[in-house]
Amino acid sequence: MANQVVNYDGSITASPQQLIYPQSVDEIQAILRDPVTYPSPVRAMGNYHSLTPCASSGGTIINMTKMASVVAIDAANLTFTAQAGMQIIDAAKALRSQKLQMMLNIEIGNMTLGSAACCHSKDALDGIQFGQVSSYVTQMKWVTPIGDLAEASETDNPDLLHLMRSSYGLCGIVYEVTLQIKPIEALHLTYLPIAADQLTQAQVDNLLDTSEGLICWTVNRTAIFQQRFRVAEPGILSSLLADVRRLLWSYGGAHAGQLIDRFVKDPTLRNALQQGDFDVAKLLYSTLHLGGGITILAPDKIIDYHATPDNAKYAFTFWAFPRSQWLTTYLAYLDFADQYFQSTGFRCNMPLGSYHIRQDANSLLSYTQDQEIVSIDPIHAPTDLAAWQAFLQAFNGFAAQRGGIPLLNQSPFVTPAQAAAAYGPRWQQFSDAVRAADPGGRMLNPYFAALLASESPK
Repeated sequence: MANQVVNYDGSITASPQQLIYPQSVDEIQAILRDPVTYPSPVRAMGNYHSLTPCASSGGTIINMTKMASVVAIDAANLTFTAQAGMQIIDAAKALRSQKLQMMLNIEIGNMTLGSAACCHSKDALDGIQFGQVSSYVTQMKWVTPIGDLAEASETDNPDLLHLMRSSYGLCGIVYEVTLQIKPIEALHLTYLPIAADQLTQAQVDNLLDTSEGLICWTVNRTAIFQQRFRVAEPGILSSLLADVRRLLWSYGGAHAGQLIDRFVKDPTLRNALQQGDFDVAKLLYSTLHLGGGITILAPDKIIDYHATPDNAKYAFTFWAFPRSQWLTTYLAYLDFADQYFQSTGFRCNMPLGSYHIRQDANSLLSYTQDQEIVSIDPIHAPTDLAAWQAFLQAFNGFAAQRGGIPLLNQSPFVTPAQAAAAYGPRWQQFSDAVRAADPGGRMLNPYFAALLASESPK
């Protein structure tokens, strides 16, 4: 179909009656004011790297990617303003020309600023203060569901900005974003392998407390702690190391996993080859550990996935757990994954990720509202979509039972009960705020309509 929209990993397809690429705010206003020509629900999207149907619609989808210009770079006050359709990677390039960078140089460079401003995101390595891009949004402008213009900033209507930072386009279509920025930084990444079953809470706490940023990659039952530290200079090999790192993530690991699953049908041989692939990954991390790690410029962490072929794409999910609970939950997850493999034959073919994100109450649906978290992120390059989706649903049950918090754009198959339990009273507050901002349901697609809490009694 001419209007067919497919998300990054091909797991979600939408067929809107209207697929529009506006180039001005006036066009967005005209669309929202004309429900006959542009039927509801109206959803804005960027590059649809999301793993849930948060941007899907059978009515109207507004693709924002033609509104992607820099509005202003204020080097004196360290702010960056751009249209909402600009990608993270393009924003980083514009800032880099002036020796500046975003506060969070998140890996998925194809995320647009509009999406980052009002949806969930994560970065453990740059999240020295906060780990969510929206927390650094100082001003936002949008078109309301009835086509009016609105804006909020940290100085003008901060309570509204607090809602909009996690509004998911349900309160209007963001068209301009201002974010905090800072001078460009070099960072050093170290890698420490530890047998997962030998980990203690004291070790985990020490790693968290002595790292500017921390990600734990797990291969089989070996945990590799990737720590971040700022350094003065990147070194002469930084660009080469960054290129190799980006290549491995945008092509290498996922391609190998898919290749084995797709072409090796004998279970014994397939498991042996998968184990060999895991052994290579562990060897790589051990080599990085022995070599002292790598040093790169922070923006070089950003990856452009546009050129990634289908046979090298991977999917993931994300659930956040309180820091004090993470180790217990993590070890239980490893047992869960082993048991799931024994009973179904399915296991993820890429390393497990775990992100440390600091406490942050800057948005209504912040997943670190009450405390800092460490996530559990199964990552997989699927060839059998049904098997992967069955695993995701089983994992959701595991995570929800342990008090995890999912992300509405990165955690597929979350149920209304799971969302309500995860966010507590804030879920009702969010649901009520969405209905107040859009009483006619102009922006409300089936995905969110099913998730939102029932209207509060009058």
